[in-house]
Amino acid sequence: MYNSNHLLMKTLIAIFLWFILLVLCWPLAVVLIFLLPLLWLFLLPFRIIGFTLEMVFKLIGAILMLPFRLLGVK
Repeated sequence: MYNSNHLLMKTLIAIFLWFILLVLCWPLAVVLIFLLPLLWLFLLPFRIIGFTLEMVFKLIGAILMLPFRLLGVK
């Protein structure tokens, strides 16, 4: 997936952009501090469902491809 350097850079850019927003329009920045965690909590079940469906489709694909893998067909 992503390596730790990519995640660190993404986090630093987000913090830097938030500080710019804090300087330009501090009420909006404060509102975002409170709303973004709530938005994350709201979207969490959809991420869990997406992860579950991805694993189910991978399992079905692995089951369907098993005979071909056993026979050595590529």
